[in-house]
Amino acid sequence: MKVALFEKPHALSIRQASLRAMLPNEVLLKVEACGVCGTDVHIVEGTSRSTPPVVLGHEFTGIVEDVGSGVKGVSRGQRASVDPNISCGTCFYCRRGLVHLCERLLALGVDIDGGMAEYCLVPSEQLYLLPDGMRTEAAAFVEPVSCALHGVDRARIASGDTVVIVGGGTIGLLMLQLVQSAGAGRTILVEPIEEKRRIASALKADVVINPLKENVKEAVMDLTQLGADVVIECVGKPQTAHLSVDLARRGGTVEFFGVCPIGEKIEMEPNQVYFRELTVVGSYVNPHTFSRAVALLHAGKVRLDEFRVDRFPLDGVHEALEYQKEGKTLKSMIEPNR
Repeated sequence: MKVALFEKPHALSIRQASLRAMLPNEVLLKVEACGVCGTDVHIVEGTSRSTPPVVLGHEFTGIVEDVGSGVKGVSRGQRASVDPNISCGTCFYCRRGLVHLCERLLALGVDIDGGMAEYCLVPSEQLYLLPDGMRTEAAAFVEPVSCALHGVDRARIASGDTVVIVGGGTIGLLMLQLVQSAGAGRTILVEPIEEKRRIASALKADVVINPLKENVKEAVMDLTQLGADVVIECVGKPQTAHLSVDLARRGGTVEFFGVCPIGEKIEMEPNQVYFRELTVVGSYVNPHTFSRAVALLHAGKVRLDEFRVDRFPLDGVHEALEYQKEGKTLKSMIEPNR
């Protein structure tokens, strides 16, 4: 079969590979679609952790081709999405219910061969069977929506809150919709790219700010008088992380959702965190949110119709990564069996 193999920073190639023997608890999935995410870009550039050599791809969906001898409740021909994050179940964090902070957490497409391949062997417990009629494109968005759901849970949005989302890329636009569903009274989205601002407006953001033409802090203060109740940073750059802290009101919450490269730092004045009584939180992957993401996407509660999705064969993986990195698309989608 054909795979996209990551071997070391800046070394990603299309290779022919043989499937290893399937374990009793595994399922063989014929991959229908695999989304490209910012994490994939960071892995290839060497700014995010992984365990090479490894087949990339952690946002994927497919059709069950074969089932291990110990697997129950899964049949050939069923369609499924895959939660890539595998916890050990026995460490301190797992036994506290914090499975996403597992000391031995492994991820398909990061540490174990993932979905940028014609076929993928997946532990059956990582499969989420899909409702009849769910579109392949929606199914490939389950993983990023599940992560954004955890972010909304961590932000603890109250009905009527004013929420600022910094960044209108794929995650920012998913977050916008989930924040609205969580009861935000007003949503403000900050984004420099015109097409993404247009989509945010189409998705009913109350205010969309162009940071290239407006002073974001002044604009938010004019709109809110005191600052936002919740600010969610979805870019992953030190500048926007620093800005997000400045946009929150006293007693507000700032969430770092975007993934800044390892080693990047921002200046933060502890006295201001104390005096303004800020809550600063992080949000990491997707504990116990995958089935909720399936339900929301299947019900159409998270809209994708405004999203530009560019589809690539497996041989086009480098172009797909470039499109995602340069913001030429909202989502690059690999279709390995195309």
